[in-house]
Amino acid sequence: MRFFNQKKRKQIEAYQAELMRIHYNEVENMYEDMRGWRHDFKNHLQILKGLAIQGDLKAVKEYLDQLEVSLIEIEPRVKTGNKMTDAILNSKISLAKSNDIEVIADAHVPVALSTPETDLSIIIGNLLDNAIESNLKISPNERFIRIYMDMKNTQLYLSITNAAEPIKKKKMSGIFASTKGADHGLGLIRIDEVVERHGGYLKRNSEAKAFTTEVLLPQ
Repeated sequence: MRFFNQKKRKQIEAYQAELMRIHYNEVENMYEDMRGWRHDFKNHLQILKGLAIQGDLKAVKEYLDQLEVSLIEIEPRVKTGNKMTDAILNSKISLAKSNDIEVIADAHVPVALSTPETDLSIIIGNLLDNAIESNLKISPNERFIRIYMDMKNTQLYLSITNAAEPIKKKKMSGIFASTKGADHGLGLIRIDEVVERHGGYLKRNSEAKAFTTEVLLPQ
């Protein structure tokens, strides 16, 4: 039994390391797009200045409209007030959007949290990965993810609801069984471990076409 537990622990640690690597790459790609836009800013100004000198106001307007669209595409969709939370949320929301998943987010977080950034990343990243995966199993016109984050007194409250298949999930030994294999199971274990370690509260609820996870973390 001890050998089994050690083996499982190593699997979980390897999964956590891989998850953090993926999250880092997602965030880095998002900021790379923003840095690229800033790098091109001088060129855009020179083009606009040239068009203005020529008196071609129509071309100036058209160019500004194009820039506005480009800026909207890289502008963070969520601004919680906490940089790390913004980074992980926006990278996952961008991933969801690219898979035709409607995302509704209402998130407000204090700048300083007592929960370590790595732990919060594990919770948010795993939950949103699971939500995205669940949505990919149903038709695009039914896909959605709802995210809500805020403080409830001295606790950070997080709720994520996502579209799911029209089959209510069943619990095994008090938890919902995974349908994605070993890695998905490790993700659920990591979430449970982090919440328990911080003395938090976690609740999962499965309905016919939706799945909700609620988390409370003392701060």
